[in-house]
Amino acid sequence: MFMMKLPKEQKELLTGKIQQYFELERSETIGSIAAEQLLDFVIQEIGPHLYNHAISDARKAVLERMQTLEDELYALEKPITTKR
Repeated sequence: MFMMKLPKEQKELLTGKIQQYFELERSETIGSIAAEQLLDFVIQEIGPHLYNHAISDARKAVLERMQTLEDELYALEKPITTKR
């Protein structure tokens, strides 16, 4: 089970945003406990997908950087001539 631990201040901020969303978009009022439970559910169910996507993006960025570095290293090589 994926469970991300958010700092208290961040969890309170996100809980407030969920309450605000429900109020503005759905004209519904939900309490802080319900908002926190919804946040925990979303983190548990959607979090792993977002995390894996972020890892994939990071992997691509690192591979691109490594390719650039490899190209730059090849460019630094000096030609070697052999005398006969």
